[in-house]
Amino acid sequence: MTAKYKRVLLKLSGEALMGEGSYGISRTTIEAIVAEIAAVTRLGVEIGVVIGGGNIFRGIALGATGMDRATADYMGMLATIMNALALQDAMRQAGVASRVQSALNIEQVVEPYIRGKAIRYLEEGKVVIFAAGTGNPFFTTDTAAALRASEMGAEIVLKATKVDGVYTGDPMKDPSAKRYSRVSFDEAIQRNLKIMDSTALALCRDQRLPLKVFSIFKPGALGRVIAGEDEGTLVHV
Repeated sequence: MTAKYKRVLLKLSGEALMGEGSYGISRTTIEAIVAEIAAVTRLGVEIGVVIGGGNIFRGIALGATGMDRATADYMGMLATIMNALALQDAMRQAGVASRVQSALNIEQVVEPYIRGKAIRYLEEGKVVIFAAGTGNPFFTTDTAAALRASEMGAEIVLKATKVDGVYTGDPMKDPSAKRYSRVSFDEAIQRNLKIMDSTALALCRDQRLPLKVFSIFKPGALGRVIAGEDEGTLVHV
């Protein structure tokens, strides 16, 4: 297999780490995801990862009802740091060199985000896991993914989901729903396709940064995306 891309940014939702559970981290699932990432790094592809925190924050979300939005967002950022550490540990056990950089300073636990250092790690072949979103409340980890991809000079953002692309309807409820092979950013925003939030989509569009939506649970899907095959949905300018 030949890689079409040299440097990519993988956006993983926290929910992707839950497996079949309702919250928390599934060790089996995280090991399967790491195996997919490891296979791609062996092709010489440089990978940055932005990770969400929904799998942990979901477990405390009921208690957060009525909470100040900024406070809740900071709690969500801390959840992403926990996920990043779990992902890094699974990578260590799989023999994949990685570093965690956080937009919030918790230097006893993780490195602070420093752009130049992150780029150097990528050039050295290490996977860089970006935690704590943008470090600011009111911004999603989707926006953090678009931002970090732009800063790192990534060629594409890969959004890993539970569904193998963007559909005309909910494929779980509508058997006639068709998968888009390609869709433009403007179409995605106008049709409210809910691929990412509008801030993230607009940032990718303005930076002319393509986005590929695919299922992380399809074996080999990440490799096929990297090879440029017709896997998932390409969102383009």
